[in-house]
Amino acid sequence: MNRRIFVSLATAGLAAPAFVRAQGAATFPDRPIRLIVPWPPGGSTDTIARIFTPHLADMLGRAIVIDNRGGASGATGATEAARAPADGSVWAFVYDTQATNETVMRLPFRTLEAFVPVTIAATGPLAMVAHHSTPYRSFEDVIEAAKRAPETVNYATSGVGGLAHVSTTLLQQSRDFRLVHVPYRGGGPALNDAVAGHVPLFMTNVVIVSQHIRAGTLRPLGVTTAGESRHVPGTRSFAQQGFSGFEAPTWWAMLGRAGVNPALVSRMHEAMARVLAEPEVKRRIEEQGCDVVANSPAEATRFLTAEIAKWGQVIRSNDIRVDS
Repeated sequence: MNRRIFVSLATAGLAAPAFVRAQGAATFPDRPIRLIVPWPPGGSTDTIARIFTPHLADMLGRAIVIDNRGGASGATGATEAARAPADGSVWAFVYDTQATNETVMRLPFRTLEAFVPVTIAATGPLAMVAHHSTPYRSFEDVIEAAKRAPETVNYATSGVGGLAHVSTTLLQQSRDFRLVHVPYRGGGPALNDAVAGHVPLFMTNVVIVSQHIRAGTLRPLGVTTAGESRHVPGTRSFAQQGFSGFEAPTWWAMLGRAGVNPALVSRMHEAMARVLAEPEVKRRIEEQGCDVVANSPAEATRFLTAEIAKWGQVIRSNDIRVDS
């Protein structure tokens, strides 16, 4: 069931900040802004959105409704956002699957045609973690087990075709071993089973597992950054474990509908940049296990274009599909 959380302004009659009132020819519709999060509550995208959204509402002088639209590795919510009016009333906060889904799936839209990137809010490492009860003390232990008994070692991800799935496929391809992919309908449900020990391995962003790593419930075996990450101290990257040149950081981005007034895109970007730079917001996001970026719309567009091309090639060469 979709859960809608209403984020109200601290003061109902709060006046919009000066930068929102500037360029008065273009204004946000006089109603709450709807922020579509294409994942269930409890996952990383939802977690990060809930940290910055109250501050963004105050900055914009508008209440914000978070609309969780989980399903199909983020495609269900993204499709809903792609059909929204281009009047500035609906925005989307998306995960890395936004760049992979259009190759993995048959979607009714193309990301860079249906949306205008506002900013890459944050990036961070993916980590392969093992439940503490498993015998896996290193990723090499996983490889050896998979080679002894191919396709018997399971690993979870938040869904088919996401960066966690695609990057793990690339790891397997480069060292010739086979794991069994167990896709979930979002990071929250996958995390529940990983923490309970129902699935031995979980490839995920660090945001939703950091506290479980600190508690010792989940054991990190490798990260997808080029070198070690400050968010998972003491854990070597896959590149440092014999996967030369391997790098696959995850990311979160704010998107608007294509065709929305460029002045509103500029205002949303400025508001996001200011909010993400607030010390308390930045601290809370980064302590989850990622780094705030808050780049420009042009930089975000270049980044998304490169991600779509890079991972699209991996998906096609490995014939990764929704039913894989």
